Amino acid sequence: MLKIGLTGGIGCGKTTVCRLFAELGVPVVDADLIARSLVEPGQPALQAIVQAFGTEILQADGSLDRAKLRQAIFSDPEQRRRLDGIMHPQVYARIAADVAALQAVYCLIAVPLLLESKNPYAVDRILVVDCPQSTQIERVVTRDKLSAEQAQAIVASQMPRPQRLARADDVIDNSAGPEQLAEQVKSLHNSYIFLATARTPSA
Repeated sequence: MLKIGLTGGIGCGKTTVCRLFAELGVPVVDADLIARSLVEPGQPALQAIVQAFGTEILQADGSLDRAKLRQAIFSDPEQRRRLDGIMHPQVYARIAADVAALQAVYCLIAVPLLLESKNPYAVDRILVVDCPQSTQIERVVTRDKLSAEQAQAIVASQMPRPQRLARADDVIDNSAGPEQLAEQVKSLHNSYIFLATARTPSA
């Protein structure tokens, strides 16, 4: 099975692209959804996060306060590394298990930090969802109710756009309208089916 790793900067539209592929019948394994399930109350990952960051990152009902955790790691690289050390092994283990259970010609594996991770999940091709930085900031401000300065700081903390694009095998330009986006997804879908079926089975 051909494994396509989907990534892109914040606000580039990764979720929308995943939905369009899913509507074409492509199985999507989403690292963000996996991460959310791993930090539900009672899960070992949440317990490890509380041990590392303290009970102040919990809400009154015992669930994770994502905003407080984001604040704790955003300006402190060491704290970010601590969180990554807790989450990444468990997320990638779940990705591997979910992919192994699939029966499909190809699948999409959505990992926002696929290129930034020191131990990235192995994929056959990297698909980057891209748009101009100004569009990213505008979308993040609208979606997350942040100031333009906060959104710009988040974008600046991620891999630079030129570097991300340089490592892409395929790029979706999400700066145009929904019709153009859907056409790009359909075109890539057909390409991936061709690539997957043309691959020589391993001996």
